[in-house]
Amino acid sequence: MLNVPSQSFPAPSSQQRVASGGRSKVPLKQGRSLMDWIRLTKSGKDLTGLKGRLIEVTEEELKKHNKKDDCWICIRGLVYNVSPYMEYHPGGEDELMKAAGSDGTDLFDQVHRWVNYESMLKECLVGRMAIKPAVPKDYREEKKVVNGMLPKSQVTDALAKEGPRSPSYDWFQTDSLVTIVIYTKQKDINLDSVIVDHQDDSFRAEIIIKDYSYIIHLGLSHEIQEDLSVRVVENVGKIEIVLKKKENTSWKRLGHPLENHDSLVPKKGLHYRKCQLISKEGVTHDTKLFCLMLPPSTHLQVPIGQHVYLKLPITGTEIVKPYTPVSDFLLSEVKEPVILNNKYIYFLIKIYPAGLFTPELDHLQIGDFVSVSNPEGNFKISQFQELEDLILLAAGTGFTPMVKILTYALTNIPSLRKVKLMFFNKTEDDIIWRSQLEKLAFKDKRFDVEFVVSAPTSEWNGKRGHISPALLSEFLKRSLDKSKVLVCICGPTPFTEQGIRLLHDLNFSKDEIHSFTA
Repeated sequence: MLNVPSQSFPAPSSQQRVASGGRSKVPLKQGRSLMDWIRLTKSGKDLTGLKGRLIEVTEEELKKHNKKDDCWICIRGLVYNVSPYMEYHPGGEDELMKAAGSDGTDLFDQVHRWVNYESMLKECLVGRMAIKPAVPKDYREEKKVVNGMLPKSQVTDALAKEGPRSPSYDWFQTDSLVTIVIYTKQKDINLDSVIVDHQDDSFRAEIIIKDYSYIIHLGLSHEIQEDLSVRVVENVGKIEIVLKKKENTSWKRLGHPLENHDSLVPKKGLHYRKCQLISKEGVTHDTKLFCLMLPPSTHLQVPIGQHVYLKLPITGTEIVKPYTPVSDFLLSEVKEPVILNNKYIYFLIKIYPAGLFTPELDHLQIGDFVSVSNPEGNFKISQFQELEDLILLAAGTGFTPMVKILTYALTNIPSLRKVKLMFFNKTEDDIIWRSQLEKLAFKDKRFDVEFVVSAPTSEWNGKRGHISPALLSEFLKRSLDKSKVLVCICGPTPFTEQGIRLLHDLNFSKDEIHSFTA
């Protein structure tokens, strides 16, 4: 529903892509970019029609405001008049009208729950929804409902019918350590599934279990040191988070509960932490490698094929963009020494001079901070099981999700016979990490790479053109007639859509194709 990107960023030919569901954009009128919207919100104009008043909105009142020139939408209990935003919304008016006069939270979460709507629409805030007491259903005895919320036991019972079993936790201590033990009751839990943040007195652990999050959220009763450690016993789904006491005293209690503590909830909203810019290095004429350092009391590992959101305040508004981190597998040729540590996240980012976000990112000084979200994405590592052929089709910075996939495939799939990358770019100078890829192909005979350039110089001896049947038909041949294959594709939307059509024409099934789309 609500969306951040302006006409100028990503550019129409942008090749930065992430692993999430695709959606279409509509052309915006002149003067209706994100920057124009920010200027309008700063102009002092009354965008709600209420002259600065905030009101309590009933369900009946909300339903009345369901037209384009009078459109109210509720998101997470807050009601906004989005009529002034209609012409600025890259997804088009029709997308917003789907939630006109109603609660649009679910629709918003389906499309892009990462958007910072509170900042984008703060001048459109009408007020809060009037609380309507919830009525428990299918329970024989009446149970108390507080502030419209069901007791935790009922929430857990309801979730049990739809999702995974609710985890539990316990804790114990020694003179110097406190260990929090989480029993997930799941067998597919690993370190990527665990996200831990400790800021000030707030301790927050989030365990990703399919489409749900189990939250431990506490105000700790005593101070702890900055460094913490996380251990996972994968075969039983047990997680241990070890905290170091600042003082060797006995804790009588772990702490007091904060929001969503000890609850299993559907994944909604994103949690951010501030990461420090450690280095930035030019990779091509318009692409740079950024290294961000996680806070010392954070544990976060971005799974293969997933992305995070970077958030920066720009002209008083928080702007959010998605990027896929890359691994250190191909970084040996970078000028600066590469820091090999899970505390660091690397991003290959193309700088758009006319954009809103990337110039601000590029202007950051070493030591400045960027907010980084929890990971998201729908790529499943199970797609690699018994894989024999892996084919990667990438255009421009659509190469970024391929880096971790390539790394994992060559080091962790025993059944793998062949990995092939066809890398499309406009010019030879646009090719990211060309020498590293060529060296890898020389070193590991299972890996082949072909570069395709659409605007070559006369000296270019490689393949030319755009994605086409002629280029793909030979390249996509399997190592054996019936070998298990996975084709991953990422690039600008037209590239990805055309590639998927060609793959279907060449008799690749839906299960054999994974696309990363914006």
